[in-house]
Amino acid sequence: MACLASLRQDIDILKSAFPTTHNRFQIRSATVDELTCRFVGRNGEKYDIQANITETYPHSAPIWFSDCEDGNVVTVVGDLPCSKKEHFNILYQTKCLVERLCRLYDLEVPAEISCIDDALSEKGISVKMMHDAQSDEDEEEDEFYDMEEDSQSHYYIFSNEQKAKEEIDGIDVENLAVLEKLKQNQRQSYLKGSVVGSVQATDRLMKELRDIYKSDSFKNGIYTIELVNDCLYEWNVRLKKVDKDSGLYTDMQVFKAKEGKDHILLNFTFKETFPFDPPFVRVINPVVSGGYVLGGGAICMELLTKSGWSSAYSIESIILQISATLVKGKARIQFGAARNQYTLDKAQQSFKSLVQIHEKNGWFTPPKEDG
Repeated sequence: MACLASLRQDIDILKSAFPTTHNRFQIRSATVDELTCRFVGRNGEKYDIQANITETYPHSAPIWFSDCEDGNVVTVVGDLPCSKKEHFNILYQTKCLVERLCRLYDLEVPAEISCIDDALSEKGISVKMMHDAQSDEDEEEDEFYDMEEDSQSHYYIFSNEQKAKEEIDGIDVENLAVLEKLKQNQRQSYLKGSVVGSVQATDRLMKELRDIYKSDSFKNGIYTIELVNDCLYEWNVRLKKVDKDSGLYTDMQVFKAKEGKDHILLNFTFKETFPFDPPFVRVINPVVSGGYVLGGGAICMELLTKSGWSSAYSIESIILQISATLVKGKARIQFGAARNQYTLDKAQQSFKSLVQIHEKNGWFTPPKEDG
């Protein structure tokens, strides 16, 4: 409770120091969950930046992101979470953002930053941009920003690979930002009255995505996840690793050499009735024979039908089961097959026919020796 009260106080300080009328930096909106701000350039250019304040704050830094096309701004924003734990405070993070953007565009730092300095001093947080522990105390501040010439400043240089390895609650920073952005988009949709799906389905899909980001299979590159058009209700899953003793594995190596693709692309679509109804899953490419893949790319699996589905199934378990089914069904890539062979309409029609047949005749269970 004390942390929440302190956070509210800090937000009030930011809103007071940088109102929406400020000529350089503006707090457009702010709650205990998120902060939306705007940096105004020398010629009036506007750079919108968001920060999501997670449930683990102040033990973890706010997650900052921007849709700005300026790569320099994106870099500054991306470096903000890469701070020492004592600098996760939203006031300190905002101070860093303003000062770095001003230096980036050779602009004077707003005088209102002193209000933040005073508040940080009261909290016992140093207002000076921290150097590497081995830097001399009298080293000029400019040297901190000269990243290439000051060898001591390497502490602040984080490659994309290093950032990806940083984890909060078992999820790397990049994927945590995806979750926070989804949460923000969902809030905005509710406010606009343009909600997609249902609250129950959205909550479950958010949990599934969070669990996947934490899973060893995902981290070990067995598969990857991409949300289509940032939509939580449609996923592209790239299946990258299958049983090395299978013909499908051999074909995937050839596929990579010939076409530069190292995966089988699956598409998952979810209804607003999820998790009580299964997702619709189809293969997009490559075209395969066997493996219980139907015309159009639909997959013949009982657990993907309403009668065989259970709301207890996790999305990761489905992905891994599909991988196993492709191998057990002796799936092979059809090199040279027509690219338009797999379409959504064809997949839906073939799956509908499959369900009707099995509703009449039941499902065939292969002998144990067949796997």
